[in-house]
Amino acid sequence: MKNTNTIQVFEHERLTTNHSKFSKRHLNALLKLNEYHDHTYFDAIPDGVKFNQHVGIIQIDGLTIEIHPKADKNDNNSKWRNVLLQMLIACGKLKASTAGSANVNRQNLNLLEVYFELFLTEVSQLIRQGLVKQYRKETNNVKALKGKLEFAGNIRKNLIHKERFYTKHQIYDSDHLLHQVIQRALEILEQFSKGTYLFDRCKRVIIDFPEVKRIHVSKNLLDKIILNRKTAPYSYALEIARLIILNYSPDISSGNKKMLSLLFDMNQLWEEFILVKLKKALENTSYRAIGQSTRSFLGSHYLQPDIVIENKYDPNEIYIIDTKWKLPTNNAASIADLRQMYAYGRFWNATKVMLLYPGIRTNKTFRSFRTDDYIKTDEGHQEIEHRCKLGFVSVVDESGKNLDSNIGKKVIEEMEIFYECNG
Repeated sequence: MKNTNTIQVFEHERLTTNHSKFSKRHLNALLKLNEYHDHTYFDAIPDGVKFNQHVGIIQIDGLTIEIHPKADKNDNNSKWRNVLLQMLIACGKLKASTAGSANVNRQNLNLLEVYFELFLTEVSQLIRQGLVKQYRKETNNVKALKGKLEFAGNIRKNLIHKERFYTKHQIYDSDHLLHQVIQRALEILEQFSKGTYLFDRCKRVIIDFPEVKRIHVSKNLLDKIILNRKTAPYSYALEIARLIILNYSPDISSGNKKMLSLLFDMNQLWEEFILVKLKKALENTSYRAIGQSTRSFLGSHYLQPDIVIENKYDPNEIYIIDTKWKLPTNNAASIADLRQMYAYGRFWNATKVMLLYPGIRTNKTFRSFRTDDYIKTDEGHQEIEHRCKLGFVSVVDESGKNLDSNIGKKVIEEMEIFYECNG
């Protein structure tokens, strides 16, 4: 954040201890983090790491590492930082609130600041609206008989104090799981916001927040949380709290250094972004886009293209899109990707399949591959002509600063689907 050292890199770049801000202890912490996440975030290299397609931010021991999506190395880092934030908003991973929209336009923000500020905003709003109370069971010594008397415990604890009762009873207050989870996230936020403008605000929210029992929050515990109509307003605050807690790694470097990482897989984010924009572009048409459609292949194996576009009224009109964030070498797809698209085309009886990359649109055309596939029609059997191509669409608009709001329509044009709006 503002008062910490910052290193900015692009995905797939290398970072070694030769960097003046990156020490051996930072490297050891990153390697421990990567090991904890099944070696998915980066690859170990001599005296450093090589990042892969995960982008976002890591903060440890006063050092902030910002990993930006790939771009022209001459581009401004803040441009791609903002593009990432806008993609997160479009995919529903970041709330497009008034505060969030304002933050996206600030030049000095980082991803943690955005999520921290939105979390504090959400919690402050819950406090103003009135925090939800719930019933919970408590076993304790009380001066008035209420609830169920625990005979064995009462004899053991109150042999001398006859005026007390050891009972199990219900209490209606704010000390319940929802608030315990939020409190844990606030504690983590307090640690990582020291020295920033958010620290004072965080302290004020903690003061206004009720005292609750401190618990260990695990993924299994978070998965058990079920919201109802009364607790529905807690949804987004809990979503961010989950993100903060599950990405917090205390003592990960076998010392007393604490780490917080917030990383997103660009392959997955690109796929989700394209699907969202396609669904929007096809809203009033006879077509629909479906994500992660699955069909059984052999035994427990299955095929699952990223996006299937189908005609609602013609089951024989199907198109397949497989999104790829990493650009192909020499503008040519790998043989593995081509074989995959061949299988998708035949298995779904798709007339067109496309590998979709981010980049400047080209004049590449669909090329046919021969099969003996047929479909049944009213006129009898009709041979399917499968066709495949590499498609490219620019992530940003002509200004070069914002996501292209028409990217869904441009993907449809690239797929050469012709339609008329129904309304």
